[in-house]
Amino acid sequence: MDRPKKKKRKAGAAREHRSPLAYALDTRDSSTLDMVREAIAHKQVMLAYQPVVQSSNTKRPAFYEGLVRVLDETGRIIPAKDFMGAVEDNELGRQLDVLALELGLQALAEQPGLRLSINMSARSIGYAPWMDCLQRGLARAATIPERLIFEISEKSVVQVPEIVKGFMDELHIKGMSFALDDYGAGLTTLTVFRDFDFDIIKLHGSFSRNISQDGSNQVLASAVAAICERFDMHSVASRIESPADAQMMTDLGFDCLQGFAFGAPTISPPWKQRKSDAA
Repeated sequence: MDRPKKKKRKAGAAREHRSPLAYALDTRDSSTLDMVREAIAHKQVMLAYQPVVQSSNTKRPAFYEGLVRVLDETGRIIPAKDFMGAVEDNELGRQLDVLALELGLQALAEQPGLRLSINMSARSIGYAPWMDCLQRGLARAATIPERLIFEISEKSVVQVPEIVKGFMDELHIKGMSFALDDYGAGLTTLTVFRDFDFDIIKLHGSFSRNISQDGSNQVLASAVAAICERFDMHSVASRIESPADAQMMTDLGFDCLQGFAFGAPTISPPWKQRKSDAA
């Protein structure tokens, strides 16, 4: 009769000895999953659009990036950085990819002059709902494939390179473009330039911040821009927040710039504002 009590005391002791940080992280992740699950169930998912401008003419967007957002129970708009880490490796992450793609394809169908990039992960390749959504969206207008850019993180490419490469080869034939997102964020390898036919390379924002004052990052960023030029890939410097950093990245040879210096992500992009004004 004593053994169950002893086991119970041990289990209780194990819970008591869990660190406060571990408990806080578990609680946070659980509440985040619940928030995302509710947002998906009620279609409280949207895209925030951020311009990517030409370095030679910063008044003219080369394209926009559609960044996924969800609404929490209070109606606040929650950015991806606050929830993606908790969902990126499970079914909720795949479902978010589907909704983001659906919203992006709808915007492309409604705005014939729009060029748009949508983030995706290798988890979506071969995922039937995502592939079905893509096929339906492409059928809405003949020009959509040439105006659609898929942004794939360096992490996804490194994890399953063969799958990503085959997927890119298949969709390149249909006219779509691909951007390597966050280059330099992790285990960066130069083989992505040789082995993958990316159209765009987006340098991770950690290289851009205060680059006008950082000689080491100037050397590294310059090398990436030069490699992109040699491989006929467009280079994008992200997280540009000051005129000085924008000018430095332009001087280093980057084709495009993205960041708060040119516009924060917004759920009310210019074409929606024009539509609202006309109404």
